[in-house]
Amino acid sequence: MANRATKSPVGVTIRTYHVGFGDCFLLSFRYGPNSERHVLIDFGSTGLPPGTPKDRMDAVARDIAARCGGKLHGVVATHRHRDHISGFATKKNGKGTGDTIRLLKPDVVVQPWTEDLDLATTATGPKAVASRSKRFGDGTASRITALGVMHAIAGQTIAESRRSRHFSKDLKAQLQFLGEDNLANKSAVENLRTMGKNRYVYCGAKSGLEEVLPGVTVSVLGPPTVDQTDTIKKQRSRDPDEFWHFQAKAMDIGGAQGGKPILFPRYVKSRGPTFPIDSRWLIYHARSTRGEQLLQIVRMLDDQMNNTSVILVFQVGRKSLLFPGDAQLENWQYALGQKKFEKLLKGVNLYKVGHHGSLNATPKSLWALFKNRSKQPSKTRLTSLMSTMKGKHGTESSNTEVPRRTLKSALQAETDLFTTEDLKGGDFFHDTPLSF
Repeated sequence: MANRATKSPVGVTIRTYHVGFGDCFLLSFRYGPNSERHVLIDFGSTGLPPGTPKDRMDAVARDIAARCGGKLHGVVATHRHRDHISGFATKKNGKGTGDTIRLLKPDVVVQPWTEDLDLATTATGPKAVASRSKRFGDGTASRITALGVMHAIAGQTIAESRRSRHFSKDLKAQLQFLGEDNLANKSAVENLRTMGKNRYVYCGAKSGLEEVLPGVTVSVLGPPTVDQTDTIKKQRSRDPDEFWHFQAKAMDIGGAQGGKPILFPRYVKSRGPTFPIDSRWLIYHARSTRGEQLLQIVRMLDDQMNNTSVILVFQVGRKSLLFPGDAQLENWQYALGQKKFEKLLKGVNLYKVGHHGSLNATPKSLWALFKNRSKQPSKTRLTSLMSTMKGKHGTESSNTEVPRRTLKSALQAETDLFTTEDLKGGDFFHDTPLSF
């Protein structure tokens, strides 16, 4: 419990865990010599560096439990991607990393409004907002419904990439990484839904963390609801309201022939092992195009999920901490267009770098707002924390690599940057203290 004589924390320590390509941050707000309150933001991974102990995620879970003294006050799962929530998965024997976190009995679990499984299939916002909406009859496809279809597409993508002998090694690796990251994570999702009091948030909503963090103001900047803005629906096709259902139909999910889903049902399979020499060029490029089309679909799926990310700003006095999950530009646009958030973002003292260093997750308009950026070291210089791993997402040849070279260079030049790639040997976490 917080010291009753201390209404506000005097400092916070952010423990950044090395989970490879993923996010895991433990915020410990200090109210006195023996009084802290703890909030865990994300816990997931889609890959660890070579040589990493196989029990790394178990070690992280045990360390979280030890660091918070057996009690978590809050959990934030910014969005459903595997690299952010896989650590919340449980096991039948009760010894999963998610079981360890569940035993810490968090008081509140914060997730994006799109994770509320009780929402109507036509909802364009959370229940409190949806009940006032007059747009239920406009045919807008629910993001709740879309999530299920998107996960089905992810599963089919993995199956197709493993089955095909005609995709390049690099293409297969990208398809499998993006597909696995977008799987439903059912065990983790169910654990998050039941381990504490749920708060499904959207831009401008109360996070619920204020109830367990005395003296801390928590502002929710994202994601927006569909009623607030339709920019999160940007990745659409010729049917603007049924994009993911259209893609699922094209991939024949649920309508497989012979028990095996067909990616392109009108594709005519060859009846022989050889082809006329004058048709081989066409066949080669048809196969290449098929793989690239699938990659394009799964990349759009990945962006859609990122755009449901919760964006939080923790503020104590004049100090503020920004944790945006994997929010992409379309998620950010609504918050950046709100005058009331401009001052808040200008004064950020600590920035958790969005999407592991993806360029699109740190919009130039956001970067320009940070007044504490400086090329000269100082006590007030912006601190940045990045959890990332090279070689998992994007390519340098297409300027889509994560972490992006240009962004990392800017962070190194104008902030006090810590990246998990700096951790070596057996070290798997780094503490960043901040006084209020």
